[in-house]
Amino acid sequence: MSDINMKINAEVRSVQGTGASRRLRRAGKVPGVVYGAQEGANMIELDHKETLRQLKKEAFHASILDMLLDGKPQKVLLRDYQMHPWKMEVLHVDFQRISAKEKITMRVPLHFINEEDAWGRCESH
Repeated sequence: MSDINMKINAEVRSVQGTGASRRLRRAGKVPGVVYGAQEGANMIELDHKETLRQLKKEAFHASILDMLLDGKPQKVLLRDYQMHPWKMEVLHVDFQRISAKEKITMRVPLHFINEEDAWGRCESH
């Protein structure tokens, strides 16, 4: 896990709407939102190449991430993202802020090592 960079950079965006999101995507950015932890939602933009690279890592989906939002560090979880139906293009990303005072629920993938060699493994006949 130590070789995986769990950081992502974001900037607050001031313009909203479909047209503004299209312009962002043409400029190589991904529109998104950060919400939760008793703070208001922030509309954000992220670098498309960096976001796509991070989304390919399984750990990115199930880890607490360090987001640098306009220079201010925040702990966040990836909550949702939308991809283009046939292009390798991220359309939108949602993050949830993490607070040490609030409970959260998240899915964590489990991988079993040497599962095929386990004595108690059930085989269907």
